[in-house]
Amino acid sequence: MTIDMLVVLAYFFFLIAIGWMFRKFTTSTSDYFRGGGKMLWWMVGATAFMTQFSAWTFTGAAGRAFSDGFVVVVLFLANAFGYLMNYLYFAPRFRQLRVVTAIEAIRQRFGKTSEQFFTWAGMPDSLISAGIWLNGLAIFVSAVFDIPMETTIIVTGAVLVIMSVTGGSWAVVASDFMQMIVIMAVTITCAIAAYFYGGGIGNIIDKFHGNFMLGNDLNYVSIFVLWVVFIFVKQFGVMNNSINAYRYLCAKDSENAKKAAALACILMVVGPLIWFLPPWYVSAFMPDFALQYASMGDKAGDAAYLAFVQEVMPAGMVGLLMSAMFAATMSSMDSGLNRNAGIFVCNFYSPILREHASQKELVTVSKITTVVMGVIMILIGLFINSLSHLSLFDIVLNVGALIGFPMLIPVLLGMWIRKTPDWSGWTTLIVGGFVSYFFGIALTAGQFEAILGLETPLTDREWSDLKIGLSLAAHVIFTGGFFFMTMLFYKGLTPEREKEVDQLFINWNTPVIADSEDQQTLDTKQRSMLGNLITVAGFGVLIMALIPNEPTGRLMFLLCGSIVLIVGVLLVYAARSGNGSVKKAVVQNA
Repeated sequence: MTIDMLVVLAYFFFLIAIGWMFRKFTTSTSDYFRGGGKMLWWMVGATAFMTQFSAWTFTGAAGRAFSDGFVVVVLFLANAFGYLMNYLYFAPRFRQLRVVTAIEAIRQRFGKTSEQFFTWAGMPDSLISAGIWLNGLAIFVSAVFDIPMETTIIVTGAVLVIMSVTGGSWAVVASDFMQMIVIMAVTITCAIAAYFYGGGIGNIIDKFHGNFMLGNDLNYVSIFVLWVVFIFVKQFGVMNNSINAYRYLCAKDSENAKKAAALACILMVVGPLIWFLPPWYVSAFMPDFALQYASMGDKAGDAAYLAFVQEVMPAGMVGLLMSAMFAATMSSMDSGLNRNAGIFVCNFYSPILREHASQKELVTVSKITTVVMGVIMILIGLFINSLSHLSLFDIVLNVGALIGFPMLIPVLLGMWIRKTPDWSGWTTLIVGGFVSYFFGIALTAGQFEAILGLETPLTDREWSDLKIGLSLAAHVIFTGGFFFMTMLFYKGLTPEREKEVDQLFINWNTPVIADSEDQQTLDTKQRSMLGNLITVAGFGVLIMALIPNEPTGRLMFLLCGSIVLIVGVLLVYAARSGNGSVKKAVVQNA
């Protein structure tokens, strides 16, 4: 067994231990699905950030960075823009919804019929996304350890399910924070290596193969501009709607939700420059690297980041990178897994099948549902693996544009436009489905070229970008336009529904403030448990400096381990300071 594989196995056991440690935090569905709404901002910010980050970042996105340079950064800057809007307005209000699952807010706004529509329409989107992320991880593992991709998908999915079922959202969010620290430490170390070995960012850009700013295979710059504009529109919608409010439902109060959004925004601005410097280095100095990964076929370009680590970084760093990739993938999938199970139990099982079920029964059903969702996610990952001719980068963007975006329009607009009938929610979703089919599936490149009379045929990249831009534009115009049109049919709601909608908007505008003695004790416990875990992880990375390597290689492990260790020590110190404050408050109150 290689050093790299030992590192990955150790990390697996570490993740399972997190689930076991946080198992006692879960006594109700609120605890299981959103940590009881009692988590600190840095934990919530980490999980908000990590849900937009997966192994796909190191595979599909890194492959695009290798071939087209800066273009891929646009997507992550669009994420940062979405988080900025979270910080400025939406994040605290999402917490103020005071719900266990985001779909509960949809029921309050649009009624029970829309609740069921969104319950069942939303699951495919997140399960397909999870399958894509699993597939991205399998690409790396297959290339590194020569393990079949199918085996990777099944084993990784199983570890994820075990962790999620054992500890619920507490384990999910706690692992997200620890995984964020590991990922940033590993990628910062790789970026520093790329910077020095490449002679600085300027030299890497100068030697990049192709157009660094616009990418290659592009005849019509206007198509690229359209793609950029609507990627920003899409990510604004993705980040700022009540379906994705689950990111902030865990926060202990409105202020912590706002701080969490700020943390995610900062990380998403800084992150891309760190993550994509290695694949840019590969394009500049190792342009023929894909020949080493011929077994991956058309997806060989997705191994650009791996090629950098294998060629440039010291022995053992591949295992650490693999751990970071497992971390990235799991953090995205477990959030979706936990959210889907929550929606099924709280918005279907409890209100429709078992209205008077006890909390104990609901927690049990939640765990069973998590397992079932995990199995479905694994099967989807296996299916996507069979679609070898499709680009992983394009699959991710198409799923978001065709499936996810139509769902966001009514829930985003519905919090601004109040006077629409209840049926405006689910009918807008149906209209969005037709728009997605026509612009995303039925319309072909040849038809579009004929309509506009283009003399130069569209390249594969141009048509891929244009299709996403057209789909998003069509949803804004037609799907959004339909929602506005429903205002013409508004004739008021029943007194019961009117009261429910009134309460929703009262909650939306009323801050949540948490400053009880019990909350302070829990805050200290969160800092202490995670601080100790991260400190152990930091020492684990430092020990890797003992692996036989050149002095520079050993220094890289010392740097990486120090970053992780410092964060752990700071949390332990904060926990001890907080514990002292709690004891002082108890004495004063006594």
